[in-house]
Amino acid sequence: MKELKSLNKYLIKYKSKLLLGLIITIISRVFSIIAPRFVGDSLSVIEKYLTQNTDLAYVKNVLLMNILIIIGTSIIAGFLTFLMRQTIINVSRHIEFDLKNEIFLHYLKLNQSFYKKNRTGDLMNRISEDVSKVRMYFGPAFMYSVNTITLFIIVISYMFSIAPTLTLYTIIPLPVLSIIIYKLSQLINLKSAKVQEMLSDLSSFTQENFNGISIIKTYNLKIKTNSYFKELSIKAFKRNLSLAKITAWFFPLMLLLIGISNLIVIYIGGKQYINGEIEIGVVAEFIIYVNMLTWPVTIVGWVTSIIQQAEASQKRINEFLNKKSEI
Repeated sequence: MKELKSLNKYLIKYKSKLLLGLIITIISRVFSIIAPRFVGDSLSVIEKYLTQNTDLAYVKNVLLMNILIIIGTSIIAGFLTFLMRQTIINVSRHIEFDLKNEIFLHYLKLNQSFYKKNRTGDLMNRISEDVSKVRMYFGPAFMYSVNTITLFIIVISYMFSIAPTLTLYTIIPLPVLSIIIYKLSQLINLKSAKVQEMLSDLSSFTQENFNGISIIKTYNLKIKTNSYFKELSIKAFKRNLSLAKITAWFFPLMLLLIGISNLIVIYIGGKQYINGEIEIGVVAEFIIYVNMLTWPVTIVGWVTSIIQQAEASQKRINEFLNKKSEI
């Protein structure tokens, strides 16, 4: 992520809003883990009623209270998640605005020889497509990264506090997940750079043809021009398809690993329940927590892809921002 370090000035500029978004994220995640706890508690109460003949009125009161708490915490968590999105995504739009202005002002400072060496379509692509990729890094990528890290810390810490052995078995697939992400992200970075280069070629060719449309029509070059555009389009299609094939591996692999974690919870948790080490409600809690981690874990692949694409795009932007005027 060395190319993205040049954007740290924007993180500092909007640090107060980003910090507010971080605080809201942490609070919303705390509220989100309350519901599974009361689901587990409800199952434990029902089990005691069936096996120990607990008072029915007491069971009903506990279940009603638990239902109200689950609904209330879910509403609060949902509202805080909305505030989190409003805070962090809005910051990414401000940064997009600032970055586009920075690039445009830098373009204006460069001398005419720069414009003779570089195609207009490429200049336009870097201030539009590449900046959009970078915005995704500050918006969804930042938001989901904070959300995922916070959720993992809170959920796994709580899981350890109630059943350490079961938690250790549950998180076995996570190191495998880390290795897979590392390997795939390297390929994504390489292919993202090639995709952006191809988009620049397409933009440049299109812009040049629109500017010179009178010459194309005068010398009847429509067939030749169209043929060359089709070649560029096919190359762009193949490169995008190649990138999509790599990113498509993330979600199935994440879901597979989460599925394995669920099976581990059912098997190990079931054995511990039979041996009297934990209550049935703990097994139910862990299944809910594992599935709560499904979305953050699957989103890791998507976030990694966004960061790699942003890195490739920012590298292209920096190439022009680092150029000095000869005058």
